[in-house]
Amino acid sequence: MHGTRAPIARRPRWTRPALLAPVLLALGACADNAPLDTLKPKGPESRAIDNLSDPVFMIAGVVFVLVQVGVLYVAWRYRRRKDDDGSLPPQIHGNTKLELGWTLLPALLLAGVGGASVLTILDLDEKPDDALEITVVGQQWWWEYRYDVDGDGEDDIVTANDLVIPAGEPVLMDITSRDVIHSFWIPALNGKRDAVPGRVHPLKFEADEPGVYRGQCTEFCGLSHGYMRMRVIALSPEDYAEWQDGQMDDPALPESGSLAAEGRETFRTSCSQCHRVRGENGNDDLFEGAALLAGAAPDLTHFASRGVFAGAIFELWDDVDGSGEVEADEVGEQLNVADLEVWLRNPPAEKPMAPDGARGMPNLGLTEEQIDALVAYLETLE
Repeated sequence: MHGTRAPIARRPRWTRPALLAPVLLALGACADNAPLDTLKPKGPESRAIDNLSDPVFMIAGVVFVLVQVGVLYVAWRYRRRKDDDGSLPPQIHGNTKLELGWTLLPALLLAGVGGASVLTILDLDEKPDDALEITVVGQQWWWEYRYDVDGDGEDDIVTANDLVIPAGEPVLMDITSRDVIHSFWIPALNGKRDAVPGRVHPLKFEADEPGVYRGQCTEFCGLSHGYMRMRVIALSPEDYAEWQDGQMDDPALPESGSLAAEGRETFRTSCSQCHRVRGENGNDDLFEGAALLAGAAPDLTHFASRGVFAGAIFELWDDVDGSGEVEADEVGEQLNVADLEVWLRNPPAEKPMAPDGARGMPNLGLTEEQIDALVAYLETLE
């Protein structure tokens, strides 16, 4: 008679996914187009952080390898054997040199890392006297930027989503919040800074060269936290001065009888309760007498000068060169009519809003004719 074969033990079903997970994580870290990559600094502040974190990671890596090698060696060298008599291996308790070594060496390493960290923090907190100052206000779920150009305490420029700065010059931001706690983060330029209601947190950065730098709110702040994005647009000093002058001008009125003029009327009746368009010819507001709340929603005075809208989740202009970003020279070229119409048709379907309507843009029930007219009007707000 043949002996019966012992059944082969099967691995649990979860082992394969468990083995696959580290591989997927490793592949995820190999993305060549990662706009929120903290390991590619583009300014002096982010470079200071990178110069600190790189050696810390290397030290931590060396310590990890030494500890793991030691653990594996001890586990293998002193494993239980068939001829084991149960006696303990040689003990090293009381070895003064070893005990001093593994006490002093970590202390020295931590002291070095701590000293370097303090020096970096002090450098990051230093406030330059000639910095451009901008007030940053986080709200559900978008970012507002206010510029006091002449230093009189009044906001001369109010914009949203795109934070425009001059490249090669320091920028100092006073960060706060209108509703809940948010967190402002442009990884290529600096670390994170919380936006807290009733408090102002300073943050400085500087972009090495003109370009687009992406960011994301990193403090859970409600339904559309993941849709609360931002961009920093760094311009050459000459282009920034031109942008600043244009932002301080009042928008032109659309030609009477045009589709844009119809859109202006739709804006006045349907949108101006929350959105603001600054006045012209000395008037306080372009829609004098409308029920303006001016603060519950983005200021749209120069809406068409921005590259993105709706919390920076949609591009306002087409990416003509296919770079993956709407850059400054593409603003004003080809309007992204499709996404703008989708947004105006039903905003809550594109971006989750507060159920009670207290936060976010509601569905205004616009007709297709009203949407076409509004798009034409918004395109004139350069």
